[in-house]
Amino acid sequence: MQVDNVIIQAEQLTKVVPSPEGPLTILDDISFSIKRSETLAVVGVSGSGKSTLLGLLAGLDTPTKGRVILDGTDLNTLDEDGRARFRGHRIGFVFQSFHLLPSLTALENVMLPLELNGHRSPAVVAREELARVGLAERLGHYPSQLSGGEQQRVAIARAFAARPRILFADEPTGNLDRKTGAHVGELLFSLKEEHGVTLVLVTHDEDLAGQCQRRLTLEGGRLL
Repeated sequence: MQVDNVIIQAEQLTKVVPSPEGPLTILDDISFSIKRSETLAVVGVSGSGKSTLLGLLAGLDTPTKGRVILDGTDLNTLDEDGRARFRGHRIGFVFQSFHLLPSLTALENVMLPLELNGHRSPAVVAREELARVGLAERLGHYPSQLSGGEQQRVAIARAFAARPRILFADEPTGNLDRKTGAHVGELLFSLKEEHGVTLVLVTHDEDLAGQCQRRLTLEGGRLL
């Protein structure tokens, strides 16, 4: 049963994949819940299952067993297209490697998901969000003309532009130097507060994890 103030509920999540040595368990019987507007850091050594867990929570992948109830919807009841539509209207993403389209300008990269969702004023919203992240003067620049920190700020603007209820961030400072990473982290949390979204963060960055209200530690695919 979904509790009213719970926005993400993971129930007995298990992910098993084939390998040359036989079935490999990536995640084993993971259960927890996240409240609306909460900030949660998922931490653990490389290979502990953090990114796999994030993918299951976001509906980018399906569990071998268990289920995810996201904002009142059981993702197991949706097909791939249904999950994609659900993500388009409820979820934002920020990745370690930015995932910007190189042939589009900063403005066009932020506009694209809005256009795909049929937004009436994609350019207006995209300009507003890029101004919020300090890139009002870089709208016409392509990713190759932007620094790593600037590219991640474009990615953050794109994530918030669609007004998601949940933001998933996978190592958002992983490709940045310490100073730039700290600035991007401050920006992420500032916009999270401004928009009131729920933030789920996978990170090796202790400073970033320390800013979250809660922390989940994975080890060998199990929750500690």
